[in-house]
Amino acid sequence: VQLQASGGGLVQAGGSLRLSCAASGRTFTNYAVGWFRQAPGKEREFVAAISRNGGISRYADSVKGRFTISRDNAKNTVNLQMDSLKPEDTAVYYCAAKNTGVPVIVYVLWWEYDSWGQGTLVTVSS
Repeated sequence: VQLQASGGGLVQAGGSLRLSCAASGRTFTNYAVGWFRQAPGKEREFVAAISRNGGISRYADSVKGRFTISRDNAKNTVNLQMDSLKPEDTAVYYCAAKNTGVPVIVYVLWWEYDSWGQGTLVTVSS
């Protein structure tokens, strides 16, 4: 599956952004999806993940209560709504997809994913 991430930009602390991950090329409902981010000089870290059927989601502690992941299988998209943004949320955000036969599983380790989008930059100013 090919992934295209979009929606990044510059926002002030406390603001909101909505990232989108558009999928093409394969049956999207066969894939669990995750969002990861990587800040300059830091390792890639897990942000949020959602199961194939959208019924299960998981968040990193650092974003819990502020970010919401959702998917629209009819439109082959996964969104990440980011509210109450903080300067420490500044990073390149990547969406990733994992082909799985289990509809209610999520993956939080980046090496478990099969496909990656190109990344979208989020900058939060203080």
